[in-house]
Amino acid sequence: MSVETQTAGPLHEETEANANTNNSPRRRVNPLVLGAVVLVLALAGIGWYLYSSRYEETDDAQVDGHLNPVSARIDGTITAVHVDDNQAVTTGEPLVELDPRDNHVALDQARAQYDQEVAQLGAAHPDLPITRISTKTDVISQQAAVTSAQAALDAAGHDLDTARARLRESQALLVRNQADFHRYQVLFEKDEVARADYDRYKATAEAQVQTVAANAAALASAQQTVERRRAQLAEQKAKLQETRASAPFKIAIREQNIASDQASAEAAQAALEKARLHLAYGHVLAPVSGIVTERSAEVGAHVSAGQQLLIIVQTSDLWVTADFKETQLAHMHPGQSVRIYVDALSRTFAGTVQSMPAVTGSMISVLPPENATGNYVKVIQRMPVRIRFEPGQKDLDKLRPGMSVEPTVYVN
Repeated sequence: MSVETQTAGPLHEETEANANTNNSPRRRVNPLVLGAVVLVLALAGIGWYLYSSRYEETDDAQVDGHLNPVSARIDGTITAVHVDDNQAVTTGEPLVELDPRDNHVALDQARAQYDQEVAQLGAAHPDLPITRISTKTDVISQQAAVTSAQAALDAAGHDLDTARARLRESQALLVRNQADFHRYQVLFEKDEVARADYDRYKATAEAQVQTVAANAAALASAQQTVERRRAQLAEQKAKLQETRASAPFKIAIREQNIASDQASAEAAQAALEKARLHLAYGHVLAPVSGIVTERSAEVGAHVSAGQQLLIIVQTSDLWVTADFKETQLAHMHPGQSVRIYVDALSRTFAGTVQSMPAVTGSMISVLPPENATGNYVKVIQRMPVRIRFEPGQKDLDKLRPGMSVEPTVYVN
């Protein structure tokens, strides 16, 4: 056999095999099977959409609770600490004791000051009626003095009229005696009357001159007396007016003094109550029930008012703060049921949406975003939703603030 014949044999067989392959019928996909697959996928997509639209979930959530800091309300030195971290306490249970000796001394001082103010107030109360009686008596006395001064003025007026009448009478007698004297003087010069009669009429005329002078002096004295009595009356009237005008002010001043003493007594009473409170503040009691943490109080340490001693975690009042995206809140509202998965316990609790947020978390952060810089990039914000645990569930007492949870809210 030649080389050509040997080479052509295999090539011919391969060519025939290829021809047989090209001439075999092509497989086709069954349309019914393809339609069934498409239908199943469509139904699965619709089912998933309907299911996923019924709830909203997030893993950005944690258990929250009240953390009650317990602080010293007064300055003092710690003499005893009754609790330690992770210890359960109840409301009113003793926590820390402060040295009470300084507060006992302050209480004694406040009590003494209060007793003194009360005694002073008790002594001031009788002064008010005494002042009223005294002012009334002063007014009556001044009225009597005015009446007496008026009577003295009237009497002086009568004396003045009498002195004026006497002066006029003596002046009239002086005129008559002077006339008689001049007449007897003419007759005496003619030797028609005796010298004794002449001397008698002369002496009478001269004596009458002295009488007129005395009556004039008495009239002037009476006039001065009237002026003095009138001034005394004016003085007594002024005193009466002053007494009447000052009487209400004296009473008012006394009333104000009593009011001031009353206020001082009340201030002393307040200081006494404050001293009692400070003494009571030396016994630091638990304000709520819970578990102690962050205890910094140590025996012998001096603390100041407002200094934190420890923290009490209220484990009986817990909730979940779930930070949902703002795009998840469209159909969420209070009252919707929630399934809460707790990572630490590997179990699920039932809950209810309690309230919707008032602000986004970024707005209340220490450094809120500033979007007016020109470099704004839109970021979907998260908003804290509060979720309450349904009461009466098992293992609620094992929950602690800060535990990570994954809540699922059923929005439909």
